[in-house]
Amino acid sequence: MNISLIIGWVISFGLVVFGIISDGKMSDFIDVASLAITVGGTIGCLVASFPLSYLAGVPKKFAMALFPKKYKPEKYIDEIVEYAKIARGRGLLALEESANNCKDPFMKSALMLIVDANDADKVRGMLDDAISFMCERHENGRAFFEKGVGIFPAFGMLGTLVGLVNMLASMEESADGLASGMATALITTFYGSLFANVIFAPLAAALKNTHEDELLCMQIIEEGVLAIAAGSNPRYIQEKLEFMLPKSKQKGDKPAN
Repeated sequence: MNISLIIGWVISFGLVVFGIISDGKMSDFIDVASLAITVGGTIGCLVASFPLSYLAGVPKKFAMALFPKKYKPEKYIDEIVEYAKIARGRGLLALEESANNCKDPFMKSALMLIVDANDADKVRGMLDDAISFMCERHENGRAFFEKGVGIFPAFGMLGTLVGLVNMLASMEESADGLASGMATALITTFYGSLFANVIFAPLAAALKNTHEDELLCMQIIEEGVLAIAAGSNPRYIQEKLEFMLPKSKQKGDKPAN
Protein backbone atom coordinates (compact mmCIF):
# COMPACT_ATOMS: atom_id res chain seq x y z
CA MET A 1 0.00 0.00 0.00
CA ASN A 2 1.08 3.58 -0.68
CA ILE A 3 1.68 4.45 2.98
CA SER A 4 2.74 8.05 2.32
CA LEU A 5 -0.56 8.70 0.50
CA ILE A 6 -2.60 7.30 3.38
CA ILE A 7 -0.56 9.23 5.96
CA GLY A 8 -0.98 12.43 3.97
CA TRP A 9 -4.75 11.96 3.77
CA VAL A 10 -4.99 11.27 7.50
CA ILE A 11 -2.94 14.38 8.32
CA SER A 12 -4.82 16.62 5.87
CA PHE A 13 -8.33 15.53 6.79
CA GLY A 14 -7.43 15.30 10.48
CA LEU A 15 -6.13 18.86 10.67
CA VAL A 16 -9.05 20.21 8.62
CA VAL A 17 -11.53 18.54 10.96
CA PHE A 18 -9.56 19.79 13.97
CA GLY A 19 -9.66 23.32 12.61
CA ILE A 20 -13.40 23.05 12.08
CA ILE A 21 -14.37 21.67 15.47
CA SER A 22 -11.96 23.86 17.41
CA ASP A 23 -13.96 26.99 16.58
CA GLY A 24 -17.27 25.63 15.34
CA LYS A 25 -19.42 22.60 14.60
CA MET A 26 -18.87 19.90 12.00
CA SER A 27 -22.51 20.16 10.97
CA ASP A 28 -21.91 23.74 9.81
CA PHE A 29 -19.66 22.37 7.03
CA ILE A 30 -22.11 19.76 5.73
CA ASP A 31 -24.35 21.23 3.05
CA VAL A 32 -26.16 18.95 0.61
CA ALA A 33 -26.70 21.67 -1.98
CA SER A 34 -22.98 22.53 -1.98
CA LEU A 35 -22.01 18.87 -2.33
CA ALA A 36 -24.45 18.44 -5.21
CA ILE A 37 -22.98 21.39 -7.08
CA THR A 38 -19.31 20.67 -6.42
CA VAL A 39 -19.07 16.88 -6.36
CA GLY A 40 -21.99 16.13 -8.64
CA GLY A 41 -21.02 18.79 -11.14
CA THR A 42 -17.39 17.65 -11.24
CA ILE A 43 -18.32 14.00 -11.69
CA GLY A 44 -20.71 14.91 -14.47
CA CYS A 45 -18.08 16.99 -16.23
CA LEU A 46 -15.47 14.23 -15.91
CA VAL A 47 -17.88 11.65 -17.28
CA ALA A 48 -18.61 13.93 -20.22
CA SER A 49 -14.87 14.45 -20.84
CA PHE A 50 -13.85 10.80 -21.28
CA PRO A 51 -15.25 7.83 -23.22
CA LEU A 52 -16.91 5.01 -21.29
CA SER A 53 -14.05 2.65 -22.17
CA TYR A 54 -11.67 5.00 -20.36
CA LEU A 55 -13.97 5.54 -17.36
CA ALA A 56 -14.21 1.78 -16.87
CA GLY A 57 -10.48 1.75 -16.13
CA VAL A 58 -10.54 4.58 -13.55
CA PRO A 59 -11.03 2.22 -10.55
CA LYS A 60 -7.95 0.32 -11.70
CA LYS A 61 -5.95 3.57 -11.82
CA PHE A 62 -7.19 4.40 -8.33
CA ALA A 63 -6.01 0.99 -7.13
CA MET A 64 -2.64 1.54 -8.82
CA ALA A 65 -2.22 4.78 -6.87
CA LEU A 66 -3.06 3.06 -3.58
CA PHE A 67 -1.10 -0.11 -4.32
CA PRO A 68 1.74 0.94 -6.65
CA LYS A 69 4.08 -1.57 -8.22
CA LYS A 70 7.52 -1.40 -6.65
CA TYR A 71 10.44 -0.86 -9.01
CA LYS A 72 14.02 -1.52 -7.93
CA PRO A 73 16.48 -0.06 -10.45
CA GLU A 74 19.41 -1.57 -8.53
CA LYS A 75 18.00 -5.04 -9.22
CA TYR A 76 17.83 -4.31 -12.94
CA ILE A 77 21.45 -3.15 -12.92
CA ASP A 78 22.54 -6.38 -11.21
CA GLU A 79 20.63 -8.45 -13.79
CA ILE A 80 22.12 -6.54 -16.70
CA VAL A 81 25.63 -7.00 -15.31
CA GLU A 82 25.00 -10.75 -15.13
CA TYR A 83 23.77 -10.75 -18.73
CA ALA A 84 26.88 -8.79 -19.72
CA LYS A 85 29.08 -11.46 -18.14
CA ILE A 86 27.26 -14.18 -20.09
CA ALA A 87 27.55 -12.27 -23.37
CA ARG A 88 31.21 -11.49 -22.79
CA GLY A 89 32.08 -15.08 -22.00
CA ARG A 90 29.82 -17.02 -24.37
CA GLY A 91 28.58 -14.53 -26.94
CA LEU A 92 25.29 -12.73 -27.53
CA LEU A 93 23.51 -15.89 -28.70
CA ALA A 94 23.97 -17.34 -25.22
CA LEU A 95 21.59 -14.67 -23.92
CA GLU A 96 18.60 -16.23 -25.66
CA GLU A 97 17.95 -18.73 -22.88
CA SER A 98 18.32 -16.00 -20.25
CA ALA A 99 15.94 -13.76 -22.20
CA ASN A 100 13.30 -16.49 -22.36
CA ASN A 101 13.48 -16.83 -18.58
CA CYS A 102 13.28 -13.08 -17.99
CA LYS A 103 10.08 -12.00 -16.22
CA ASP A 104 10.21 -8.35 -17.25
CA PRO A 105 8.65 -8.06 -20.74
CA PHE A 106 10.62 -4.95 -21.69
CA MET A 107 13.91 -6.53 -20.63
CA LYS A 108 13.03 -9.70 -22.51
CA SER A 109 12.19 -7.81 -25.70
CA ALA A 110 15.36 -5.73 -25.48
CA LEU A 111 17.55 -8.80 -25.01
CA MET A 112 15.92 -10.62 -27.90
CA LEU A 113 16.53 -7.63 -30.16
CA ILE A 114 20.30 -7.80 -29.60
CA VAL A 115 20.34 -11.61 -29.71
CA ASP A 116 18.85 -11.38 -33.19
CA ALA A 117 21.83 -9.21 -34.18
CA ASN A 118 19.76 -6.15 -35.01
CA ASP A 119 21.53 -2.89 -35.78
CA ALA A 120 22.22 -0.90 -32.59
CA ASP A 121 20.57 2.25 -33.97
CA LYS A 122 17.44 0.30 -34.88
CA VAL A 123 17.36 -1.29 -31.42
CA ARG A 124 17.66 2.11 -29.75
CA GLY A 125 14.93 3.49 -31.98
CA MET A 126 12.56 0.63 -31.12
CA LEU A 127 13.26 0.90 -27.40
CA ASP A 128 12.84 4.68 -27.49
CA ASP A 129 9.48 4.21 -29.21
CA ALA A 130 8.39 1.69 -26.56
CA ILE A 131 9.34 4.14 -23.81
CA SER A 132 7.52 6.99 -25.54
CA PHE A 133 4.35 4.93 -25.91
CA MET A 134 4.56 3.96 -22.24
CA CYS A 135 4.83 7.63 -21.27
CA GLU A 136 1.77 8.47 -23.37
CA ARG A 137 -0.24 5.64 -21.81
CA HIS A 138 0.64 6.73 -18.29
CA GLU A 139 -0.06 10.38 -19.05
CA ASN A 140 -3.45 9.38 -20.42
CA GLY A 141 -4.04 7.17 -17.38
CA ARG A 142 -3.65 9.98 -14.86
CA ALA A 143 -5.50 12.55 -17.01
CA PHE A 144 -8.75 11.83 -15.13
CA PHE A 145 -7.29 12.90 -11.79
CA GLU A 146 -5.33 15.83 -13.22
CA LYS A 147 -8.49 17.13 -14.90
CA GLY A 148 -10.36 16.72 -11.63
CA VAL A 149 -7.81 18.97 -9.91
CA GLY A 150 -8.83 21.77 -12.25
CA ILE A 151 -12.56 21.10 -12.38
CA PHE A 152 -13.28 20.86 -8.64
CA PRO A 153 -12.28 24.49 -7.86
CA ALA A 154 -14.19 25.63 -10.95
CA PHE A 155 -17.40 24.05 -9.69
CA GLY A 156 -16.61 25.40 -6.24
CA MET A 157 -16.58 28.87 -7.76
CA LEU A 158 -19.76 28.07 -9.68
CA GLY A 159 -21.42 27.09 -6.42
CA THR A 160 -20.20 30.33 -4.88
CA LEU A 161 -21.93 32.28 -7.64
CA VAL A 162 -25.12 30.27 -7.14
CA GLY A 163 -25.03 31.00 -3.42
CA LEU A 164 -24.44 34.70 -3.98
CA VAL A 165 -27.31 34.92 -6.45
CA ASN A 166 -29.64 33.17 -3.98
CA MET A 167 -28.41 35.43 -1.20
CA LEU A 168 -29.05 38.60 -3.18
CA ALA A 169 -32.47 37.35 -4.32
CA SER A 170 -33.55 36.69 -0.74
CA MET A 171 -32.22 39.87 0.83
CA GLU A 172 -35.62 41.51 0.78
CA GLU A 173 -37.45 38.41 2.04
CA SER A 174 -35.80 37.07 5.19
CA ALA A 175 -32.52 36.80 7.05
CA ASP A 176 -32.73 32.98 6.87
CA GLY A 177 -32.46 33.01 3.09
CA LEU A 178 -29.52 35.38 3.34
CA ALA A 179 -27.65 33.06 5.70
CA SER A 180 -28.45 29.98 3.61
CA GLY A 181 -27.20 31.61 0.41
CA MET A 182 -24.00 32.79 2.06
CA ALA A 183 -23.38 29.30 3.48
CA THR A 184 -23.74 27.71 0.03
CA ALA A 185 -21.50 30.38 -1.48
CA LEU A 186 -18.66 29.76 0.96
CA ILE A 187 -18.90 26.00 1.50
CA THR A 188 -18.83 25.15 -2.22
CA THR A 189 -15.45 26.88 -2.50
CA PHE A 190 -14.31 24.90 0.53
CA TYR A 191 -15.41 21.60 -1.03
CA GLY A 192 -13.79 22.45 -4.35
CA SER A 193 -10.42 23.19 -2.77
CA LEU A 194 -10.61 20.20 -0.42
CA PHE A 195 -11.39 17.55 -3.03
CA ALA A 196 -8.98 18.98 -5.60
CA ASN A 197 -5.95 19.41 -3.36
CA VAL A 198 -6.40 16.65 -0.81
CA ILE A 199 -7.80 13.80 -2.93
CA PHE A 200 -7.27 14.24 -6.65
CA ALA A 201 -3.88 16.00 -6.65
CA PRO A 202 -2.20 13.35 -4.44
CA LEU A 203 -3.68 10.55 -6.57
CA ALA A 204 -2.29 12.13 -9.73
CA ALA A 205 1.07 12.64 -8.02
CA ALA A 206 1.16 9.02 -6.85
CA LEU A 207 0.61 7.79 -10.42
CA LYS A 208 3.29 10.21 -11.65
CA ASN A 209 5.77 8.91 -9.08
CA THR A 210 5.15 5.30 -10.14
CA HIS A 211 5.60 6.36 -13.75
CA GLU A 212 8.96 7.99 -12.96
CA ASP A 213 10.17 4.82 -11.23
CA GLU A 214 9.18 2.64 -14.19
CA LEU A 215 10.68 5.09 -16.67
CA LEU A 216 14.03 5.02 -14.88
CA CYS A 217 14.09 1.22 -14.96
CA MET A 218 13.26 1.16 -18.67
CA GLN A 219 16.01 3.68 -19.41
CA ILE A 220 18.46 1.57 -17.42
CA ILE A 221 17.45 -1.50 -19.41
CA GLU A 222 17.85 0.34 -22.70
CA GLU A 223 21.31 1.70 -21.92
CA GLY A 224 22.45 -1.57 -20.39
CA VAL A 225 21.31 -3.77 -23.27
CA LEU A 226 22.88 -1.46 -25.84
CA ALA A 227 26.14 -1.52 -23.87
CA ILE A 228 26.02 -5.33 -23.89
CA ALA A 229 25.48 -5.29 -27.66
CA ALA A 230 28.52 -3.03 -28.00
CA GLY A 231 30.65 -5.58 -26.10
CA SER A 232 31.36 -3.29 -23.14
CA ASN A 233 33.04 -4.56 -20.00
CA PRO A 234 30.54 -5.59 -17.26
CA ARG A 235 32.26 -3.32 -14.75
CA TYR A 236 31.97 -0.37 -17.13
CA ILE A 237 28.28 -1.18 -17.69
CA GLN A 238 27.62 -1.28 -13.95
CA GLU A 239 29.31 2.04 -13.31
CA LYS A 240 27.58 3.65 -16.29
CA LEU A 241 24.14 2.51 -15.15
CA GLU A 242 24.72 3.47 -11.53
CA PHE A 243 25.34 7.05 -12.65
CA MET A 244 21.64 7.07 -13.58
CA LEU A 245 20.66 6.44 -9.94
CA PRO A 246 20.43 9.01 -7.14
CA LYS A 247 23.70 9.30 -5.21
CA SER A 248 22.14 7.62 -2.17
CA LYS A 249 21.43 4.45 -4.19
CA GLN A 250 24.78 4.13 -5.95
CA LYS A 251 26.80 1.20 -4.67
CA GLY A 252 30.18 2.67 -5.44
CA ASP A 253 33.05 0.35 -6.11
CA LYS A 254 31.87 -3.20 -6.47
CA PRO A 255 33.71 -5.85 -8.45
CA ALA A 256 31.98 -6.86 -11.66
CA ASN A 257 34.28 -9.02 -13.72
